[in-house]
Amino acid sequence: MDTIIEPFMIKTVEAMPFTSPGERMIHLRAAHLNAFLLHADHVTFDFLTDSGTTAMSDRQWSAMLSAGESYAGSRSYWRFKKVVQSLTGFQHVIPTHQGRAAERILFQVATEKGQCVPSNNHFDTTRANIEYQGVAADDLVCVEAHDAQSEFPFKGNIDLERLESYLVENAGRVPLGMQTITNNTGGGQPASLANIRAVSALYRKHGVPFFLDACRFAENAYMIQQREPGQADRSVREIAREVFSLADGCTMSGKKDALVNMGGFLAMNDDEIAGRARNLLILTEGFPTYGGCAARDLEAMAVGLDEVLDERYLEYRMATTRYLAQGLNERGIPTMQPPGGHAVYIDAKAFLPHIPARQYPGQALVVAMYLEGGIRACEIGSVMFGRDDGAGGFEASEHELVRIALPRRRYTQSHIDFVIELMGTVASRRDDLKGLVMTERPPLLPHFTARFAAVDDWVDSLYG
Repeated sequence: MDTIIEPFMIKTVEAMPFTSPGERMIHLRAAHLNAFLLHADHVTFDFLTDSGTTAMSDRQWSAMLSAGESYAGSRSYWRFKKVVQSLTGFQHVIPTHQGRAAERILFQVATEKGQCVPSNNHFDTTRANIEYQGVAADDLVCVEAHDAQSEFPFKGNIDLERLESYLVENAGRVPLGMQTITNNTGGGQPASLANIRAVSALYRKHGVPFFLDACRFAENAYMIQQREPGQADRSVREIAREVFSLADGCTMSGKKDALVNMGGFLAMNDDEIAGRARNLLILTEGFPTYGGCAARDLEAMAVGLDEVLDERYLEYRMATTRYLAQGLNERGIPTMQPPGGHAVYIDAKAFLPHIPARQYPGQALVVAMYLEGGIRACEIGSVMFGRDDGAGGFEASEHELVRIALPRRRYTQSHIDFVIELMGTVASRRDDLKGLVMTERPPLLPHFTARFAAVDDWVDSLYG
């Protein structure tokens, strides 16, 4: 059939908050024009992130009721560990309360000041956790990723020539290498299996352990199946297992492709690093068999890691992002091409070319989206990755994107249709949108808590 339906039925519903334009103006002023600081009860369509926002299944809720809430050696841990080992093949499975905890532990025990870690693109918390250790986080994404409108299917690939040169030039300084699947910073774009194989071979040639940032591994595997020659006849589960077999370990935010609201893990084969990681885990997270999670979280992750590999679910998931991207494009709103898995990324640089990077065009669009219809989205541009050079200059982000991240199994097609209509109204006002000034910038992860003011009071004049 031409129509791709949601492969689930709805058992429980939650009322959506609705606000008037005047109320939204009050709420946004109180949040200093930062969508992260809004109260969720003041947001109608919450696309800030797909992390931890999944609607969990009846199987997951049922599994949670059977959890063994023991401090040490819970039966829920052993079930969880068995599922992770079956999927990834990694010997050591260390649960954490979420992905950034796994990152912090890994980089604290495996890196030293003055070293460097390459990847395709490090996302925000990954970069912050690396740099907090005094280590350089370097991006070596393929050249095709720099063109937002290119239809190249695997913009999460690492540039192999650059990686080879990097490993030679930094010999002895690279404690581990990474690859993010999918590549969130670059538009939710997948890496091909051929590229992951080649990256793995280069890291092993140079004696560098290879870790995956695997929080959207299933979406990446599905796009390999759909886009990469020679992979169409393989199951997504089979492809995912091969991807993990090419690495020495992974960090995982269960709040994405494990379909849960809280949880994650660090997994690897290295006995020594795993031992140090468990010692740090005990200090900062909890005992190694719960690691900052309740046993019910481990049960829900174990089920979610199975459900996420359902190919009907993945077909629906990818169709949703394509549908939203097409609807925006038809209304003159350019998006990163081709659409990725978990989100649609509006190209704010192309949509608002009159707003300079230092005035944060992506954040200005986030403000307009909320004021127009209660839509909350996330800037991935110069707020998140731009830097002052200390001498009055400004290093802008390469891309100025606005990510509309779609929570899993949460919104229906009519919701998406309504959002497309609202975005058409935003598009009709694009020439009236102006930039923002950052009035308060925290030293790390500024997008979470930064404060802004509108240039020339355009927010008041347009929406007041």
